[in-house]
Amino acid sequence: MLLAYRLKFCFTKLMFDTLERLFEMNRRSFASLVFLPLAILIATPGWAQDVKPETNRRTTELLWPNGVPGAEGKADRDLPQLIITQVASEVPTAAIVILPGGGYHGHAMGHEGYQFADWFAEMGIQSAICTYRLRGKGNDGKGYGHPSPMQDAQRAIQTLRARAKELNIDPERVGVIGFSAGGHLCSTVSTHFLKANSTAKDPISRVSSRPDFSILCYPVIAFDKPYTHRGSQQNLIGVNPDPKLIEELSNERQVTNDTPPTFIFHTAEDKVVPVENSLQYYLALQRNSVPSELHVFPKGRHGVGLARQLPGASQWPGLCREWLSRLGMLPKS
Repeated sequence: MLLAYRLKFCFTKLMFDTLERLFEMNRRSFASLVFLPLAILIATPGWAQDVKPETNRRTTELLWPNGVPGAEGKADRDLPQLIITQVASEVPTAAIVILPGGGYHGHAMGHEGYQFADWFAEMGIQSAICTYRLRGKGNDGKGYGHPSPMQDAQRAIQTLRARAKELNIDPERVGVIGFSAGGHLCSTVSTHFLKANSTAKDPISRVSSRPDFSILCYPVIAFDKPYTHRGSQQNLIGVNPDPKLIEELSNERQVTNDTPPTFIFHTAEDKVVPVENSLQYYLALQRNSVPSELHVFPKGRHGVGLARQLPGASQWPGLCREWLSRLGMLPKS
């Protein structure tokens, strides 16, 4: 600090000596030159304050860099991505895959994507938003239905776990969060997961896709009447789906005692995805002795995200943080 002030004094004295000499020149020359040393002084960093370094880093990469299974082309919609937010830590951290909602025809990247990446970073948890493949709205059945979104979400979990050392992640603390239709996908990868294949040539396939914890936010769960979200169902499995596929993807019927610990929140006022979706999934978790927590708030439309300034529902992020802490997912203070 003393050195900085000495340098500042020397530089300031040099500047005024220069100005004094310039003043003897004609005024036009003075006017054109006087701002140069001032600009240097203003632009020089670190004179009187320290610069706070950037602690988080966000990068975007292809989920399947060596080729997407079942890809129909090479457009953006054919190439799912991982948007990874890393946090500075001296020890490996927990990590989470974020699955934004959008009815399996879009991704709500703002309030169900980037806002949550920042929220998890504040807690010391690294994240990866997965832009899983979609059917696409209004494209007459073209695009990607089941199993493509499930494959992408499974791959995202495996990627974080397989690259744990590189990304400074604890491979035994990798979870998933999903919203609305992304919540359905979250429940799908929590009930349909790939086992580790130690003999696979692909190193990412050598680890399991089972999440260590799961967070469901106003999720679509049921794919059968009367509680399903018809738009999500049609975009994922078609207008006239096979009854076996309805059964397979009605995830309240697929819960086992191997389903990971789960946190669920919903609002009773949700008219898009009825709260019965969360209730049925929670009851299935309880029947199978899966550690789980459900919070239903009376007020709030569908898709409230972090629900800031929403009476009642604004409590859910704090409740979720406490739950994550009890699971051992937060850094030790």
